[in-house]
Amino acid sequence: MTSRASVDSPMLNDDAPWDDFDPSAYFDQNYRDLLDADAEILSFVRNHFSDHFREHGEYLERPILGIDIGAGANLYPALTMLPWCREITLFERAPKNVSYLRDQRLHADPAWDSFWQVLRKDPAYTRIDTERTERFRKAIRVQQGNLFALGRRNVFGLRRSAGRWQIGTMFFVAESISTSHKEFLRAVECFMRSLAPGAPFAAAFMEGSTGYDVGNRHFPACDVDEAQVKESFRNFADKIETRRLSEVSHMVRPGHTGIILVCGKRNPKS
Repeated sequence: MTSRASVDSPMLNDDAPWDDFDPSAYFDQNYRDLLDADAEILSFVRNHFSDHFREHGEYLERPILGIDIGAGANLYPALTMLPWCREITLFERAPKNVSYLRDQRLHADPAWDSFWQVLRKDPAYTRIDTERTERFRKAIRVQQGNLFALGRRNVFGLRRSAGRWQIGTMFFVAESISTSHKEFLRAVECFMRSLAPGAPFAAAFMEGSTGYDVGNRHFPACDVDEAQVKESFRNFADKIETRRLSEVSHMVRPGHTGIILVCGKRNPKS
């Protein structure tokens, strides 16, 4: 097992062993069975997106583009966006995760059915229940890349992919790619700048994480709390709703103190 980064020797995103990330091990550890934490997250995000589109019916009149940043071996964020999207980009860096996602697009593991059962308690999801598999296959686009590239400026000073997507998710990514608080803030900024003004979004974070093991490799994390998470969205969303999940049943692995869920809408100002 690789050694953990120390305070004196931080591990940045580019230093982490992403080529060795094992999606099968990660899926078995986290998603083979529906955990209480994920069921609760699904319920909150389902209601957030459904309420948004019931209030903003004009979105249903035009094609919707969605993005899940750092999808990894997790399909449920994409499922939360499925009723409203003609295309969902699964943006992922690790090569083996990219291969996993491309395979899942055509042959999704039956384990994801239990996640869908939580979502289909809302009519928006029930309406596409019978065509869910085909809609997923047609909508999903897997794109390999570094999320920081979404925030880079081109030679004209314009940000690549800025404001392209009308709905977005980022689950357990910004705080789970390095030990750097600066990179955590950059990751949130890149996610938010990828969204169009008014786009609903949901993001989840491991609170107090000290890193995590996948198979026989260790991956870095940045220790963040609820106040720091809220502050990271201050320039990009006028109003957010946060929920802290900290019951024993929400502890999905050793080395963290809770889960922080953020739901909101992208503002048009920055």
